[in-house]
Amino acid sequence: MIRLSVSALVWRVRGASRELLLMQRSDNGHWGIPGGYVEPGENVHTAAAREVHEETGVRCRVGRLVGVYSDPSTQVIAYPDGNRVQSVNLCFEAEALGQDEPTTPEETLAVAWRAADDLPEPFVPIQQMRLRDALAGEREAWVR
Repeated sequence: MIRLSVSALVWRVRGASRELLLMQRSDNGHWGIPGGYVEPGENVHTAAAREVHEETGVRCRVGRLVGVYSDPSTQVIAYPDGNRVQSVNLCFEAEALGQDEPTTPEETLAVAWRAADDLPEPFVPIQQMRLRDALAGEREAWVR
């Protein structure tokens, strides 16, 4: 099965530094960026903002497309029930606007704001590429 997913590198500015929104996943304890599947009838910008808000409580404005990630060697998820899903992920950059309570707290163990060069471990490996791509500052979206 193939499913469309979104993720967002949400930034906020604190003084002279820029911080990235991170979440610690409840399913494996790894740190990463918020994201999830696009729901029927939903556009990708709305889906990315919804996923960020659900998992972290942060409201955001979704901006540029960082990249499209579909390589089966990194984008196939094996679920405990035996199903395997190839996720085609659209990763966006976003700007933090405010904070509410998360609506799916069971998906998240912790939320943190960190500098891009100070990521907690363990960090979701496939999301490290998305962050590197965003930091490269290319105008065109990456396709990987």
